[in-house]
Amino acid sequence: MRERIIDLGDGFWNIRGSFKIGGLIEIGTQASLVRLGPERFVILDSYTLSDGLLEQLDAITGGRENVAAVLNLHPFHTLHTEAMHAAFPAASHYGTPRHLRLFPALDWGDLTIDDPALWAQFAPALDFACPDGVTLIPSNEKIHCGSILAFHPASGTIHVDDTFNYRPPKKAGKTGKLGVHPTLSMALEKRPGAAAAFRDWSAELVARWGDARQLCAAHSGVLTPDRLGHDTLADALSAALRAAEPKIARHARRHG
Repeated sequence: MRERIIDLGDGFWNIRGSFKIGGLIEIGTQASLVRLGPERFVILDSYTLSDGLLEQLDAITGGRENVAAVLNLHPFHTLHTEAMHAAFPAASHYGTPRHLRLFPALDWGDLTIDDPALWAQFAPALDFACPDGVTLIPSNEKIHCGSILAFHPASGTIHVDDTFNYRPPKKAGKTGKLGVHPTLSMALEKRPGAAAAFRDWSAELVARWGDARQLCAAHSGVLTPDRLGHDTLADALSAALRAAEPKIARHARRHG
């Protein structure tokens, strides 16, 4: 995976990085840079930035001291946490409770990334969402459905790690599609009402972020409606949720 910074316009840059499963299979990863205001930026997720990427980032921001915060959005994306603290020592760093548990010696902000009180600090430049009815940090560390999603209205960009992902086309000439993470059935909380909570959250998300024009996925790059076979990103999100409905309905039958 070639490391690069993609300018998506209106103060949003997606950083594409390398991540290999078992050191062999390249699936890529991401972070994003967002302008909050004059000489004030925030980075979504952590990545070990090469000297070349750091030079590009410095040219955009005017200096690393202008990066106000680093927000770690996925509880199981932790490989680059220490490197990001070292690269941006003046920034406020936030993560999930799992980040804080794994790296207690690092300097963390007072709030965790799943707290709406923290989200409010970055409004209106960014809007955040965390799936209702889904366990954010399950004991089974292979369940990666839960995460914090971020939306940048100015550029119409959604930044998401694993909650939604890309499924490549099975045949040449076909388009791929957006899907809910395949571990959804295991991620849904084992309680009455969890399925309904996820349904309600999903519907509200599509309505609230209906103007989104592109989606940055951790392991798939920048996804546009055309690449996903839809006229709008809202249509692609709705189709992904409809495809997940059998899992949601099965959970509702079992748990209420």
